[in-house]
Amino acid sequence: MCAMGADRTADLRSDKSLLTDAQIAIAHDVLDRVASDGIETVRLAFADQHGVLRGKTIVAGALASAFRNGMTMTSTLLLKDTAHRTVFPVWEDDIGFGAGTLTGAGDVLIVPDPSTYRRLPWAPNSAWLLCDVRYRDGSPMPFCVRSLLKKAVDDLAADAMALVCGLEFEFYVFNVENAHLAHADAGMPATPPQTSLIAHGYQYLTEARYDALEPVMEELRVACAEVGLPVRSMEAEFGPSQCEFTFEPADPLKSADDTVLFRSLVKQVCARKGLHATFMCRPKLDGIMASGWHMHQSVVDARDGTNLMIPAAPGTLSKTADGWIAGLLEHAAESCVLTTPTVNGYKRYQPFQLAPDRIQWGRDNKGAMIRGLMEPGDPASRIENRVAEPTANPYLLFASQILCGHDGVRRGLVAPAPVENPYSSDAVSLPSSLIAALERFDASDFYQKALGEDFVRYLSHIKHAEWDRYLMTVSEWEQREYFSLF
Repeated sequence: MCAMGADRTADLRSDKSLLTDAQIAIAHDVLDRVASDGIETVRLAFADQHGVLRGKTIVAGALASAFRNGMTMTSTLLLKDTAHRTVFPVWEDDIGFGAGTLTGAGDVLIVPDPSTYRRLPWAPNSAWLLCDVRYRDGSPMPFCVRSLLKKAVDDLAADAMALVCGLEFEFYVFNVENAHLAHADAGMPATPPQTSLIAHGYQYLTEARYDALEPVMEELRVACAEVGLPVRSMEAEFGPSQCEFTFEPADPLKSADDTVLFRSLVKQVCARKGLHATFMCRPKLDGIMASGWHMHQSVVDARDGTNLMIPAAPGTLSKTADGWIAGLLEHAAESCVLTTPTVNGYKRYQPFQLAPDRIQWGRDNKGAMIRGLMEPGDPASRIENRVAEPTANPYLLFASQILCGHDGVRRGLVAPAPVENPYSSDAVSLPSSLIAALERFDASDFYQKALGEDFVRYLSHIKHAEWDRYLMTVSEWEQREYFSLF
């Protein structure tokens, strides 16, 4: 056990000042818990540019040093596309951010946040800590997505506002028929597994379909409970073997941290049972429905928690809700790289599929991009943004919502009239492809200021590399269309 008082704070300090005094106090409690829980290894993980968890596993005895000094990590992990290919010229003197910055495959530092400590029930004697990314000297870096979200939260708090998030995740769980683990199946990316269904689907919210999925749903629910994830409901979605989990409302940083842990938990727990879980938006499988990620959000007074989205009269909007919705709509197209970051995600924007295809809002209308759920006197008054795909980086998704909504409130923007017929309105369409979204993001003065020029160029470079690989791949459609005709 560590001594109390000043010594308890001082012995985890370093010249780099990686943790605050409050974090150091929590870190001491974590070290005590590691000992009492019988933890032998600790996974130090950080969310990369795609929201994918990366990191190193250390023995428990090395955790105090990690709190004090951080853990070095290869900087190329920040420079990879979704195939895990490094897409920046790291052997040159300058990759675009100044001479010597992230060059030579040198190291950066990850700093564990002691408040994120979890014991992992599916990995005996193991625990997990989420980390922030910094330069090796301990100074902040512009490419840490968790830090970007913290800044957006702080900027909102400076205007005495806070965001409360409620999350709904759709995903698939399949049986694995062939894991494709032959040597020839390795690659960047590897051959995906061959799968089969757990349930037939097409019976939305029937008990029979839920019962078919219940064994895996229950194991996931128990695992979530054991790591402190606030599950609210489990549902059998419309698609075959499609599940939905919803979560209790929380602040953006906790929601983002919970998201990366939940997605990792689902994939790991399922893999250990011989199942394949995927948050891919629209898998190329027969009879599949696209999966979405619906983000409920309400803006509250940061001083007393009063919901600022409660309207004064039926059919009206509060001033905060008016500006927030207007800001989300104004910046929706340039935000799609953050809400819908994959090539595949744009194939969800289809009419009459309970998914948005245009930039608009409606009152309790699930075909609109933003669904308004606000009534006089209702403390749960909120909006639901249905634009995101389940693969989105949660830190960037939540930051985009705060930045856009906050901008609308500050500028006093007014939302357009709500739509009743979302698939026949004259509203502007959402971008139809990743490249269309990238063009809007690249030209965005708003995000240049809100996220910084370096981050916009950084993320754009990575996503352009992903798009270029997709574009140069000969598709099944091309083969069928031209191989015999010409």
